[in-house]
Amino acid sequence: MTPAQSGQATVETVATAGGVLLAALVCFQLLAAGYAVALADHAAEAAAIAVLDGTPPERAAAGALPGWPARAVRVSRRGDRVKVTLLPPSPLRVLRDRLAVSAEASLPGVVG
Repeated sequence: MTPAQSGQATVETVATAGGVLLAALVCFQLLAAGYAVALADHAAEAAAIAVLDGTPPERAAAGALPGWPARAVRVSRRGDRVKVTLLPPSPLRVLRDRLAVSAEASLPGVVG
């Protein structure tokens, strides 16, 4: 192998490693966002039950979430609906707010 061929192989290896790393990052972000959707749905249901029980929905939603999501959750109530917004983990802070996911639960028998 000549020095030129060796240099080309090094460049190809570095480029391939960068592409593989980018693909892994995208896969991680998609999995994290998908997992956040499921967790937000669960937290919204817990918050709705808490409203019906007369307890704070914010605490119920945070309690229904494991670890990191409990610190990245927002709960709001409008009429007979409880909305939970969850920020998925992201290695890039700029993406975190843009990938926020929400879930809503309705409160049966509750008006306004």
